[in-house]
Amino acid sequence: MEIPSLSAFQNQDFPSASLYVIATPIGNLGDITLRALHILNLVDGIACEDKRHSLLLLKHYGIRKPMVAIHEHNEIEAAKKLMDHLQAGERWAYLSDAGTPGVSDPGARLVAEVQINGYQTIPIPGPSALTAMLSIAGEVMIASRGQFQFLGFLPTSKNDFEEALRLMIESPIPTIFYESPHRLAKTLIRFSELLDNGRRLSIGRELSKKFESLFLLRADEIPGWLENPNHLKGEFVFILEGNNRKTITENHEPWHLAQLLSKQLSSKDLSIVLQSMYGLQKNEAYDLALAAKKGGG
Repeated sequence: MEIPSLSAFQNQDFPSASLYVIATPIGNLGDITLRALHILNLVDGIACEDKRHSLLLLKHYGIRKPMVAIHEHNEIEAAKKLMDHLQAGERWAYLSDAGTPGVSDPGARLVAEVQINGYQTIPIPGPSALTAMLSIAGEVMIASRGQFQFLGFLPTSKNDFEEALRLMIESPIPTIFYESPHRLAKTLIRFSELLDNGRRLSIGRELSKKFESLFLLRADEIPGWLENPNHLKGEFVFILEGNNRKTITENHEPWHLAQLLSKQLSSKDLSIVLQSMYGLQKNEAYDLALAAKKGGG
């Protein structure tokens, strides 16, 4: 199969005096989009989080452009210098080290500064550890009807860290977050201490890379998983299952009542009873009523 020619983009509009915010591979250079490559060849210069890192990508595709480092420590100051280039009508791109700029990466302050100065910012979508992990969440996302919250990297201060854990544990929707390898064991042990044993945690390790690994663990399986030192290496993304989808078993009182009444009441009426007696959400009560009707009383 031949790769489509970049000439396909020739008829598209690429405004001048604009900043192109480009998502780049999170580990596999083959994940770069054709549109991103076309724009990187088109722009007058490239601002990036780390020139050494971005040069690996640019050299791989034979792209040579003037480069400026704009990272979290100089983002505002360097952004003001970039305004001179945009004022001259130039097109510039911004790359973070991996993934989508501004998403747990530098870039947000630069974008804000460009917009405040009246210049256009154009997103060029592409690889993201966040969306990659969500795309394989399966049952977890079905249970939450597609809703989730994203916390990025967890706080480092003890009080803020514990508060973040509390919010995740109590949240009725799944939480996706990142954690650094040197904090990984401590964070996961804390989860195993606080979560109900059946609560599930999805772990994505080294996504898109040679040693990519995916795990789905119950809270009581976390300590055993941590015993393997190979599990603690690499870059990680996590999804904690939401708290509103409690496992329905024969020992749960709402489920027992639903079974008893399933032959006497319609699904709608049974749902109303469950909402009234146990304070269940409408959708949760109706799903439970349907399950009881299907399984029999």
